[in-house]
Amino acid sequence: MKSISLTKICFLFIILACGQIVDEKSLINETGSTIVERIVPPNNFNRINTDARSFAYYLRNLPLKPHDTKVKYYNGIIKPNFWVYSAVIDLDIGERNLQQCADAVMRLKGEYLYKSKQYNKIHFNFTNGFRVDYSEWMKGKRIKVEGNKTYWTDQGTPSNTYKDFRKYMNIIFAYAGTLSLSAEMISVDINDMQIGDVFIQGGSPGHAVIVVDMASNDNGNKVFMLAQSYMPAQDIHILKNPNNKKISPWYSLNFEGDLETPEWTFKKTDLKRFKD
Repeated sequence: MKSISLTKICFLFIILACGQIVDEKSLINETGSTIVERIVPPNNFNRINTDARSFAYYLRNLPLKPHDTKVKYYNGIIKPNFWVYSAVIDLDIGERNLQQCADAVMRLKGEYLYKSKQYNKIHFNFTNGFRVDYSEWMKGKRIKVEGNKTYWTDQGTPSNTYKDFRKYMNIIFAYAGTLSLSAEMISVDINDMQIGDVFIQGGSPGHAVIVVDMASNDNGNKVFMLAQSYMPAQDIHILKNPNNKKISPWYSLNFEGDLETPEWTFKKTDLKRFKD
């Protein structure tokens, strides 16, 4: 009888374990090529409406690499802790150790503004406070950094090619980070979260993750999805929810205490938003 009871217990354990796997995988459409196509909202949740011209719409429609693609560092080495993410965003990261956490957030914002031709809204601050407007870069101006002194010079040729835009972003990555980006952004109440908001802690090290999608149900409950890069520079990826596999990679907005992500813990007061 003891052996039969043990068999039953093992069988129940397998069923429960498999059930957890099914719950997690049920939200992933392996053939989907974008966030909105690949990742399904939890049961009874629907994605919130977004304007097709908005940053929110751009983020949730980011292209993804094929299912089960591994995150790679800038040098081609595979990120060893592959258990932290559910999908990999199909966006180049360059060949230098530049596009880390805050840089990835700025890259996504810059890409959206560039593609929507809102060139005058593309601007970021260096850690020393110097504001770098892409509209000046377009005129052919370039940045000179000498110690703590930063200024524009007329060393370039007027251009607005994507190649030159990427050079602009690389300069931003080199001289900006979580400290400068956190200072640029405005604080947001957790209950007013929108797609495009950022959990950010400025520091050395600091960290930043961006809200790339949201959904809600008829009861007014909301869930959100996060993306990050990290150190060293690596592919931007969609984070798993380490505390709730049933809705992962979504996170409930009703979380208690701190926000625990696979590689960093944030406070509710760390939520911020771009001013424009």
